[in-house]
Amino acid sequence: MPTLPLSPDELLTTTRTVRKRLDLTRPVPMELVRESIEVALQAPSGSNRQGWHWLVITDVERRRRIGEIYGEVTRRYLASKASAASLFPDDPQRASVQVRVGDSAAWLGEHMGDVPVLVIPCIESTPELPTGNQAGLWGSLLPAAWSYALAARARGLGTAWTTLHLAREAEVAELLDLPPHVHQGALLPTAYFTGETFKPASRQPLDEVLHVDGW
Repeated sequence: MPTLPLSPDELLTTTRTVRKRLDLTRPVPMELVRESIEVALQAPSGSNRQGWHWLVITDVERRRRIGEIYGEVTRRYLASKASAASLFPDDPQRASVQVRVGDSAAWLGEHMGDVPVLVIPCIESTPELPTGNQAGLWGSLLPAAWSYALAARARGLGTAWTTLHLAREAEVAELLDLPPHVHQGALLPTAYFTGETFKPASRQPLDEVLHVDGW
């Protein structure tokens, strides 16, 4: 399918986490999901192992069950001090943004099971994850997962990056018949989006986070 006429910078700066604007009523063609994953498979992986696997969940009952789990975890998260809505209370400008993020997270928590396609990128490892720094392991999956989100955006789809369900990863693994050496890295609800397009989000000034030749 032809992709949207987005420059590389526009694609990178307007691929947003989409929650309330996910269109829950419009079916998503599997071909678009397949094309997006095909693009994602070009991402780097350690030693070129390509140990990733992609679960695409369209079955109504399995989406409903994942949605129930996700909703329960989301409600606990939003009630905790780690909730997005609780961050930066001493910065009025950022705090107002975080309240909106918390509100949209709550909405997704109630509607995850209604999203037409749920994509779960996974990585092969050992049944027990290695101790110590796991950057190499997850660095062999998460760039591909983000590439999927970018490719979906280029095809007119919206996604949301979330990992909240991993608090109950074992239950989702059992539901989806995952072998014990395959670990989930994220949950990417995928749907068409409402409205016209997206714009870049507000971010911290570059010079507040840039360090040259050392801290």
